[in-house]
Amino acid sequence: MPAAISLRKVEETAPALVDLYKHAGASLAEHGLGSTRAAVYLVLDHSGSMRPYYRDGSVQALAERVLGLSAHLDDDGRVPTVFFSTDIDAVDSIGLDDHQGRIERIVSRLGHMGKTSYHLAMDAVIDHYLDSGSTDPAFVVFQTDGGPISRPAAERYLCKAAKLPLFWQFIGFGDPGSKQFDFLRKLDDLPVPSHRAVDNAGFFHAGEDPRTVPDAVLYDRLVAEFPQWLAAARARGIVPAAPDRSGTTGA
Repeated sequence: MPAAISLRKVEETAPALVDLYKHAGASLAEHGLGSTRAAVYLVLDHSGSMRPYYRDGSVQALAERVLGLSAHLDDDGRVPTVFFSTDIDAVDSIGLDDHQGRIERIVSRLGHMGKTSYHLAMDAVIDHYLDSGSTDPAFVVFQTDGGPISRPAAERYLCKAAKLPLFWQFIGFGDPGSKQFDFLRKLDDLPVPSHRAVDNAGFFHAGEDPRTVPDAVLYDRLVAEFPQWLAAARARGIVPAAPDRSGTTGA
């Protein structure tokens, strides 16, 4: 099955993303995801400590990389994007046809940069996904530079969401040695099935300058755990078996 959006379409609508699109396709193929369809979401930390990453273009760069990935998985050319801090600051989107400077334009109209309420951001994604009526699973890229203000709430939401066809790929910005990320490592390792139906989350750290992570490396780390989740979620009936090209079903 070809990519959801063709290379020619990307060349026409977002030529600056062609290399990202190619790197994303190579990573998906390497992980056996070349024919996979998924609704892609982006969740962005808008807390006060994130200000430098918005200013230096790190957040815009991540959004464009996620958009390049989404073009293989979803055919609408847009990524729903949730900005969160103490509350939900915005639910918007970034698209192939308007990606340049998009993050700055959205952030320019937002107010105070607060703290980090993971669970509210997760709830916003869940609501959007359920309201969308999508029949494909969701791949959620969840970026943050620190731990949540309520760890019990974040853990509770992740465990409840394990019964839904959503996979959460957390990505950290900042000092890899910071204790702020211990909680995300804990979430990544929450036991199955005592705490959650399936392992529905991954985590990796992109360092203090995420822009320097090579595209191929970032994509490999983004999608590395997605195939295992898909297999487990299909085995549990959380995600329907994938149809093949002949119309029959398979794993």
